[in-house]
Amino acid sequence: MSNNILQSSPSEDLFSSAFLFGNVGAPFVIGMAVGYFAKKMLRITLFVSGAAIVMLFVAEYYGVVNISDADLQHAANSATHAAKTSGDFLVGRLSSITSKGVSGVVGFFAGFKLG
Repeated sequence: MSNNILQSSPSEDLFSSAFLFGNVGAPFVIGMAVGYFAKKMLRITLFVSGAAIVMLFVAEYYGVVNISDADLQHAANSATHAAKTSGDFLVGRLSSITSKGVSGVVGFFAGFKLG
């Protein structure tokens, strides 16, 4: 009669350092780095966009260009939509790193908060 007893219980494997680092630690760090980068790039983009809008207002004041409010609102809505789809893509990609996807997404939001 063959007695096959597992030598290690599932709880020991779940809390091993190799399992935790590979499935929780590394995706969290990756998500944190991506979130930090995304926040910095968003700030730089907003800064450059704000400077461009101010330059357009100055050019309109001096009569170089004519800007309608509807066109300006359409451009702002397009930029907001692009930022939202980019953020959704990053969160979706980070959630596929691990089987549960929680640690990568939590890392993203932590890095975004720190950035």
